[in-house]
Amino acid sequence: MGESTDKAKGKAEGILDNAESKDRMTAEGRSGQSKGKAKDAAADMREKVEGMRDSFREDR
Repeated sequence: MGESTDKAKGKAEGILDNAESKDRMTAEGRSGQSKGKAKDAAADMREKVEGMRDSFREDR
């Protein structure tokens, strides 16, 4: 292969790597957001359950 062919091939590989990296980062970002939402939902549910428990204790 000639020098210009090698440069073109290298540039193409760089573009593909960059695109794959962005896709992976996007997927990781979405995954992190989902985990955060799940933790928030669990914390909210825990607070509600504790509130219910406390209200039953007060009724006695």
